[in-house]
Amino acid sequence: MLRLKKLDIFVLKSFMLLFAGTFFICLFIFMMQFLWKYVDELVGKGLELDILAQFFFLSALTLIPLSLPLAILLAALMTFGNFGERYELLSMKAAGIPLLRIMRPIAVMCLILGLTSFYFQNVIGPKAQKQLWTLLVSMKQKSPEVDIPEKVFYSDIEGYNIYVNKKDRETGILKDVLIYNFSDGFENARIIWAEEGKLELTADKKHLYLHLYNGELFENLKSQNIDSKNVPYRRETFIEKHSLIDFDAEFNMVDGSFLNRRSDIKNMNELTATIDSLTTYTDSVGRAMYNEIMASTYKNNDLSKSDSIKIKEQNLTYINTDSIFRSLSSDEKLKTLSSTERRMSSISSDWSMKSFVTQDNDKSIRSHTSDWHKKITLSFACVFFFFIGAPLGAIIRKGGLGMPVVISVLMFILYYIIDSGATRVAKSGEMNIILGTWMSSLVLAPLGAFLTYKSNKDSVVFNIDVYKAFFRKIFGIRQSRHIFRKEVIIFTPDYAQICDKLDNICRECEDYSATHKLLGLPNYYKIFTNHTHDDHIKEISQQLESVIEELSNSKDGVILNNMNNYPFLFIKAHKSVSDKIWLNLLLGIIVPAGIVIWLNIWRHRITLDKDLKIIIKTSRDIQERIRTNILQ
Repeated sequence: MLRLKKLDIFVLKSFMLLFAGTFFICLFIFMMQFLWKYVDELVGKGLELDILAQFFFLSALTLIPLSLPLAILLAALMTFGNFGERYELLSMKAAGIPLLRIMRPIAVMCLILGLTSFYFQNVIGPKAQKQLWTLLVSMKQKSPEVDIPEKVFYSDIEGYNIYVNKKDRETGILKDVLIYNFSDGFENARIIWAEEGKLELTADKKHLYLHLYNGELFENLKSQNIDSKNVPYRRETFIEKHSLIDFDAEFNMVDGSFLNRRSDIKNMNELTATIDSLTTYTDSVGRAMYNEIMASTYKNNDLSKSDSIKIKEQNLTYINTDSIFRSLSSDEKLKTLSSTERRMSSISSDWSMKSFVTQDNDKSIRSHTSDWHKKITLSFACVFFFFIGAPLGAIIRKGGLGMPVVISVLMFILYYIIDSGATRVAKSGEMNIILGTWMSSLVLAPLGAFLTYKSNKDSVVFNIDVYKAFFRKIFGIRQSRHIFRKEVIIFTPDYAQICDKLDNICRECEDYSATHKLLGLPNYYKIFTNHTHDDHIKEISQQLESVIEELSNSKDGVILNNMNNYPFLFIKAHKSVSDKIWLNLLLGIIVPAGIVIWLNIWRHRITLDKDLKIIIKTSRDIQERIRTNILQ
């Protein structure tokens, strides 16, 4: 029996509160992005509030599966970032609770959210998608509200171009009106100019009632004789003129049956049935084309009966068409070339048509297959995005909407680029459709598993100090010492013993410099076959750090300042690259990389020689200070 403990309730409560907020934020962002794509086609249509509410509701239903992965990623990052920032995660681990146990209740919740996403995509999504596209097409086809601007040709009324020089906003009177009526065709255009005019919408919202005052009309008259070069026209002067213009301002829902070929409005069972029927149809078309081509090949064999018998008797398998062509007369050559050109043109057109049919069917099959797998991949994304966000939150230990938002957006952009790019390539037929649809999951799911494993093991792979030390070692950058006078000193240094230790350190540094010849070029073979540390330098470094630790209790400011001159010694950088002999050998064999590493090790040897000289000089200065100012 599943029992929720207080820890599970606490973790779930922290996650769900953040998830509720991030989900609606992500859903709102995706809805605004979707609306922005069609805002130019929907604005100015005078759509009623219930139509707009239906549009937003349907778009929200279709965008829920896309919003869930990003919301889970952001909520997981913020949740575990808050735990780390408030040291709650540290307390849980100190109590012996591993990270996977802390993540378990949220992982189960994300699994439930993934199943919910699948339900929306397979049951609710297809129905909502069809209604949304039907509504969107209906909204696009709705006529816009008549709002004729000043000094601009207005062409939103089909078949008409209207120009108004001035418009009275209060009375609706139009001044200096010019109308081009192309409803009967461009050759039968009617041009109307009026001093004043007014447009009104009829009560049934099916027509516009046009009132014109004090104007003229020019109209081309259809010529009775087709060959006539002169076309008569009619000119009319009027004081008052009224006419009706067809203009349907009502919102009419179109029939959505034309959307049945779309793959995004079908559930998985319908997609499977469609894929099977399309595959069967494509196979039958392919067999029919093959039989037609084979029949056409035998039918168009233009060899005469005698030539066929001769070829059969002599068992000829190769015909030299060039010699046959050269043996023809000029007229026969011209006739043959013309006939061949016509035949090749006919074959090319026939193949283009067949290719179009098969390519269209293949494209439809790939689209349906991709949408079938997309329902699974989006659901699976809810799970692996959690296993990316939770360990990253535990690593960065930052809550709020700062760093988590940046990381979440970058991760989701990476996912979206891989998903959309691979899916587009797969739908074009250049990649396996299943591989292209699953590409984003195949890339990011292992990343989530890697991050979760390393974070649960508290691996140093996430320790920034390790990477800083590595790059300092590569570029020879070292930290400087910062030794200050202590406020409280418990043990006073034994200065006489320290002087003896410094003498010993100086002798060892001098002996090492004399025996190892650090300024000379190192042996290339020994560098890449060696994988051990320099024990002598390690011992010198330990003795030096021991003396520095003891002298840090001194009250003498000059000694403390001199100790800041002591360098941090690298105990391995001047000998080899790695502790693994196989890696050293591999780097040595790769000559360009080996030469660069060899030169870098030589640089470290020169640096070590300088460090040993600095240690000797600094030690002598400290000894002189102790003997002259402290031991006397």
